[in-house]
Amino acid sequence: MLRAALIGFSSSGKTTLFRLMTSARDAPHGRSDVNVGISKVPDARLDTLTAMYNPRKRVPATVEFTDVAAVARAGAQALVDVAGYKNADALVHVLRAFRDPAVPHPSGSVDPARDGRAMEDELILADLGVAERRLGRIEKDLKKARTAELDRERDLVQRCRQALEDGRPLRALELTGDDIKRLRGFQFLSAKPLLLVINLDEADVAGVGASVERAAGHTGVTGFLAHAATGAVALCATIELEIARLEGADAAAFLADLGLAESGLDRVIRASYDLLGYLSFFTVGEDECRAWSVARGTPAHAAAAEIHSDIQRGFIRAEVVAYEALASRGSMAACREHGEVRLEGKEYIVGDGDIINFRFAT
Repeated sequence: MLRAALIGFSSSGKTTLFRLMTSARDAPHGRSDVNVGISKVPDARLDTLTAMYNPRKRVPATVEFTDVAAVARAGAQALVDVAGYKNADALVHVLRAFRDPAVPHPSGSVDPARDGRAMEDELILADLGVAERRLGRIEKDLKKARTAELDRERDLVQRCRQALEDGRPLRALELTGDDIKRLRGFQFLSAKPLLLVINLDEADVAGVGASVERAAGHTGVTGFLAHAATGAVALCATIELEIARLEGADAAAFLADLGLAESGLDRVIRASYDLLGYLSFFTVGEDECRAWSVARGTPAHAAAAEIHSDIQRGFIRAEVVAYEALASRGSMAACREHGEVRLEGKEYIVGDGDIINFRFAT
C-alpha cells in the first residue's frame, strides 16, 4: 500500500484535513502523536466499470495517510516522530495560507513560503546527520577491507552530504537507478517526493480556485515547484468541511458555484498517488471490480503478484484491454470482435487503465 505522511506546523489545518480525508476519529492509532487512516483514490473509471458489471464488491485503490504530531512553531525541531516520516513513501506538507485572528499562527504571522522553507530545513538537517554518521562508519569499514561497493557508496553519500550542506533537498539530485537503490536503506527524508497542500482563506478560493500556479504565486511558494518530485494542491479546509456535510448532489452544486470540478480532498489524494509515480489497472467481473496500484514501469508478471503470489508463480499470459476500448464498446465480447483484446507475456509493461485477466496454471 502507498503511504504518505502529513506534516506541518501548528494551526495549519493539517489534522482537520487528515480526518476529512480518512474519516478518522480522535482516537490515535498506535502512538498518541501519530494517527493512521486510509483514503480511497477517486477514479471515475472504476465507477464506470462498476456500473457496467454491477459487481457484488467495488474496491478502489487506496493511500495510507499518517498524521504526525504538528510542530509548535517554525524553526522548532520538526521531527517530533521520525519513524512517522521515515515509513512514508511521500511527505504531504500542509501550508497555512488562511488568516484567522481567532487561530494565531505560532510564528506570529502567516507566511507559507517561510513555513515551507523552515520545514525543508528541518528535513535537510535530519538527513545531514544521517549522512555524516554513515560516512563515519564507511571510513571505518574501508580501513578494515577496501571494496569497490564501499567506495561507490562513500562517493554517493559524500555527494548527498554536499547537497545537504548547500541547503538542497536530496529529491533535487539527479540519481541513477543504482544510486537510488543504495540510498533506499537510509530513508532520507528530503529525498522523498513532496506534496504541498496550500490551505487558503475562503475568500481566496474564488480567486485562485484549483489552480496550483495561481495559488503558488499568491502564497509565494512558486520556487518549491521547480524541484523534482514536488507537487502542489490548493484548497480551503473550511470549505472542505462544508462539502463533507452535504449530500452528493448538493456538494456537486456547491463545487460548481465555486468553479471547482472536484473537492480539494480528492485532489490531495489523487495528487499523492500521482506524485509517487503509481497507476491503476483493473480486474472486473460480477463478483468484484477492483483497482490495483502498481508503480509505473511494472511488468505484468510483477503486477500479477499484487493480486496473489500463486498467480505470479503460475503466470501464463495476461489478457489485456484498454479501459477506453471497453468503456466505448460496452462489453468484453464487443472488444474481442474488434480485435482490441490482446494476449501479453510476462515482460509486458502495465499501462494506466489496463483491464487485465491473468491466465495462470494452478
